[in-house]
Amino acid sequence: MDINDRNATDKDGDKPKIAFIGLGNMGAPMAENLLKAGYTLSVYDLSQAATERLQQAGASVASSPIEAARNAQVVISMLPAGKHVHSVYLGENGSNGLLTALPKGTLVIDSSTIAAADAVKVAAAASQLGIDFLDAPVSGGTGGAIAGSLTFIVGGSDEAFAKAQPILAVMGKNIFHAGDQGAGQVAKICNNMLLGILMAGTAEAINLGVKNGLDPKVLSDIMLQSSGRNWTLEVYNPYPQVMENVPSSNGYQGGFMSKLMQKDLNLAMQTAQDTNVETPMGAKAAELYEAHTVENGDKDFSSIMGRHDHSVLF
Repeated sequence: MDINDRNATDKDGDKPKIAFIGLGNMGAPMAENLLKAGYTLSVYDLSQAATERLQQAGASVASSPIEAARNAQVVISMLPAGKHVHSVYLGENGSNGLLTALPKGTLVIDSSTIAAADAVKVAAAASQLGIDFLDAPVSGGTGGAIAGSLTFIVGGSDEAFAKAQPILAVMGKNIFHAGDQGAGQVAKICNNMLLGILMAGTAEAINLGVKNGLDPKVLSDIMLQSSGRNWTLEVYNPYPQVMENVPSSNGYQGGFMSKLMQKDLNLAMQTAQDTNVETPMGAKAAELYEAHTVENGDKDFSSIMGRHDHSVLF
C-alpha cells in the first residue's frame, strides 16, 4: 500500500481505525472519547478490568500491541514511562517491537510523558521504517481526559501533525505543535518543572503567613492581587478549604499525584543534565517532592503543603 493511502482514512474512506495501547487513568477516558466520536478502536492493556471497560464501551480487545495494531492506520499509546514505550515500540532487544510490524505510513501518536531523548530514539527508529511518529504528551489531568479538554504538546513533522489534528481534537481542546521529534516532551517537562516550583513556593509562602497569624484565604486573596499571583493561587490553592473543588479541600485526593510530579521533575533534571543546562530551582523542587512522595506519593501534588504544615494531611 502506498504511504499516502494510509494517511488519515481507511480503505473505505471513513475514519481511520485506531489501536490504543495503555488504558490507565488517562488512557481509558481518552479512548472512550474516540469511541464516542465514531472511531473504531482495538485496545490493549495488561489490566483485564481496563480492557473490559473499553470492551463495554464498544472497543475490540487484543491480546498484544501487535494484534491491536493489525489493520489500524493509527496507533496511540499512553504508557507509564520511557522503558514501557521502548518495550512496546522497539522490543526487548531493540528489533522485535511494534514498529517492525507496522506498515509504512502508519501514524503513531505517543502521549506518554518520557524523556525527550527516549522520544527521539523511538522516532528515529520509526522514521527508518517509513512510519510517522509524534511525541504528544498531555496536560489537563484525568478531568481533562474525561471531558475531552486536554492540552496536547506535540513534537514531530508538519505532515504528521496535520494528520493527527482531527484525532487529537476529539480528546483535547488545545493542540500545540512544539517542533520536531522530542519537542513535545521538552515543552511538557519545562511546564511541569515550573508548576512544581510554583506549587512548592506557594505552599511555602502561605505557610509563612499562617504561622505568623494570617488567615490563609485572606493572604491568598492579597497575593492574587499582587505580584506573587500565579496559577496555583488562581485555580489550585494548596491550603485546605481556601478554594472549593480542588484536591486540597478533599483530603488531597484526585488531581495529579505527587509521585507523577516527582517523575516529571526527574525527567526535567535528566534533560537538563543531558544538555548541560543549570536548573537550581527545578533541582530543589525535585528534591522536595522526592522526600514528600515517600509517604504521600498517591496524594495530589498540592499536598506538598503538608511539608510545612503537617496537620493539613490529617
